[in-house]
Amino acid sequence: MSVQATAGPGGVGRAEHETRVLGEVSEDLREIIGEEYVIDMDIAMESTFSHDLELESIEFVALADRLRERYGEAVDFVGFLATMDVDQVINMQVGEVVRFIVSSLPATATAGRR
Repeated sequence: MSVQATAGPGGVGRAEHETRVLGEVSEDLREIIGEEYVIDMDIAMESTFSHDLELESIEFVALADRLRERYGEAVDFVGFLATMDVDQVINMQVGEVVRFIVSSLPATATAGRR
């Protein structure tokens, strides 16, 4: 079951789930990158991994590990990346990952997250 676009049992809609997941992914990215310039950066849905965040391939691997630790096997980030060609990965935005995570998690998993 995927997260619905309308408000669910707790009155929390998809936009709220995306906002929460964006915060979690941003936190992970700041820790992974560790560079001073990214600490105060506003990581938004439109932020690109290659141009805005300058993410290296080893950092993508670290992000995949973090996402697996945080969300479990329901979020197959490596499988998600495997569906893309090189240009798509290079131009990928944070929002694409956030939407993938939200759509991968059951509604009850995202509704109960704090």
